[in-house]
Amino acid sequence: MFEETRKYLKSLGLPEGDLNDLPTSTQTFPDGAHFRIEVPTVNSAAAVAALLETSDKLGITINRVTETYGMFRHTFQELKEYCKLCHDYGAELLLSVGPRATYDTGATVLSPQGVRISYRLRGMEQVLRAVDDIKRGYEAGCRGFLIYDEGLLWLVAQMRKDGFLPKDIIFKTSAHLGHCNPVSFRVLESLGADSINPVRDLQLPMIAALRAAVKVPIDVHTDNPPASGGFIRVYEAPEIVRVAAPVHLKTGNSVVSAHGQITTAEDGKRMAAQAAIVLEMMGRYYPQAKQTQRGAADLHIPQA
Repeated sequence: MFEETRKYLKSLGLPEGDLNDLPTSTQTFPDGAHFRIEVPTVNSAAAVAALLETSDKLGITINRVTETYGMFRHTFQELKEYCKLCHDYGAELLLSVGPRATYDTGATVLSPQGVRISYRLRGMEQVLRAVDDIKRGYEAGCRGFLIYDEGLLWLVAQMRKDGFLPKDIIFKTSAHLGHCNPVSFRVLESLGADSINPVRDLQLPMIAALRAAVKVPIDVHTDNPPASGGFIRVYEAPEIVRVAAPVHLKTGNSVVSAHGQITTAEDGKRMAAQAAIVLEMMGRYYPQAKQTQRGAADLHIPQA
């Protein structure tokens, strides 16, 4: 079926469909690693400290820490503490752009139609505020930012290219954007995304097709809180890495109830334990896969 269209997709370098044969990805991170561990929703400096300290006790490596509450809801001092903790440990830090639709004055986002808006920005003033939120985070020491709006992604990538934002920052797109197919991923890559988070419940053939469409790392959840499905797919982690490398395995969210909440030191400890389970599965079922180690040269580690 659809042979003519499949042939045209192939001519564009896109997969002809979901890749049910689950081909092994030949791509890696710059250091040759196949995967990295990312822990999102680490929404207080106390949670970061507990996460990283517990990871040391468990003998595991956390490569990336992602805050999702919103930069502008943290004091500047706490943002600097985030940066120092991740700098000293040797992990990337991604701070989320704060102003977004759910924090704005419009009521549409709270309506049934509002799910289509998600966390995108309403109006040009919010776009300007978002850019300055990134500048504030960079001033605190952060070098990575989580983007919730395709237009903002295009703008800040253009600003980075033109020298209006520093060259040493990276932009990751959120799962809240709702992208879940190879064509959309190709668009996000062309807009300047340095890593892309698909929706959280894609099946392995779908994930393999995403990898066939783009070169940038893909960020895939291995577990989730009840608010976004509550699934825990740690046994699939080895196959996710095999078909999607280079990939960030996102883990730890299953210990909290929702993505945007403030997390505690106790949550940070439990997030580290969840990451340890994912790494156990990698060691058991795909031991030849390489994980990036702490402080790798190509990591965008924040400034202290």
